[in-house]
Amino acid sequence: MSSTFINRHWHPRAMLVCHVVAIALLASWLWQPTRELWNVFDLWLFKLLNDPVHAGGLWAHIWAIGSMRPVDAGVGVVMLAVMLKADLIFTGAQVRRALFAFLVALVVMLLMRVLFSDLVEYMGWQHASPSLVVEGSARLTEMFPAWEERWDLKDSASRSFPGDHASVLLIWAYFMSFFARGWRLLLVWAITVIGILPRLVAGAHWAADAFVGGVLLSLLALAWSCYTPLGYHASEWLEKITLPITSRLAKLPLLGRLSIVSGR
Repeated sequence: MSSTFINRHWHPRAMLVCHVVAIALLASWLWQPTRELWNVFDLWLFKLLNDPVHAGGLWAHIWAIGSMRPVDAGVGVVMLAVMLKADLIFTGAQVRRALFAFLVALVVMLLMRVLFSDLVEYMGWQHASPSLVVEGSARLTEMFPAWEERWDLKDSASRSFPGDHASVLLIWAYFMSFFARGWRLLLVWAITVIGILPRLVAGAHWAADAFVGGVLLSLLALAWSCYTPLGYHASEWLEKITLPITSRLAKLPLLGRLSIVSGR
């Protein structure tokens, strides 16, 4: 397929849906009657996921490993591998343009994150993570002090809203869902859920940090990068400016075989 597999047109209806869902989620979290429901859900899910960690053993070790900073990088490598593996979701000819279009979506989301964070601070919506608020929480940093010293376990945040980690995973999942089908779509969402869970289990984030803040940011970024021509034109521009580099790399014995380099 050609580069036109990336959207080239405005889709006002889809953009409107993304904005309405994002605003409705935020409104449900801010409006007191529904905020109480969110608070109940937050506490219920945190206790459901965090209480078993008290028992230690294999379960606690699994989530301690999942909360390590290097594991975040590992999840990112897996996400890239799924995206860049030719003929898994994208054909070899699509891989590079797909990567560029996703990077555009990611940059849009990061810019929105900066603006939204300023709004959150100004409006006083910020809060601490459940591990710092709920008495008797299982703290992985206390259970595995040696790992904390060496690997920097993530189990708390004084400013946990919105969930940055979740928003990155979600924008990737949304983007990939345009193209993945069948078991490949299940694979994308399995990676996303597995990537989000450690922060929720360890208590670094409330559920609402991910399901309100993270979803809001990823939906707005999706609307402006994928339902407008921005992703197409920006990825086309990136393709042109990187062509001198990729054309030279394509002549190398090993790198030249990679679809992201060869474009095949």
